[in-house]
Amino acid sequence: MNQRAVLMFCLILLTLNGTQGIPLNRTTRCSCIKISNQPVNPRSLEKLEMIPASPSCPRVEIIATMKRNGEKICLNPESKIIKKILKAINKKRSKRSQ
Repeated sequence: MNQRAVLMFCLILLTLNGTQGIPLNRTTRCSCIKISNQPVNPRSLEKLEMIPASPSCPRVEIIATMKRNGEKICLNPESKIIKKILKAINKKRSKRSQ
């Protein structure tokens, strides 16, 4: 009976030791499921959020909140118009900081 207890203890110890380094969550969590390619008028934007790539989501995400209804739309960060808008925002910020 004593040998069985030692054997069970060793098996449990080996099982716990093997699972020690496994991460609990392996899924990626991106905020944007669907990305819109529709052109956006910069004047209709209330807020523009840029979420950089991270371990939980491998891509850059641009989330636009619209003025008229508060709707949030995920925009394509590779789009030419979005790149222009981001460049204009960065230019404005750099002027303010001077």
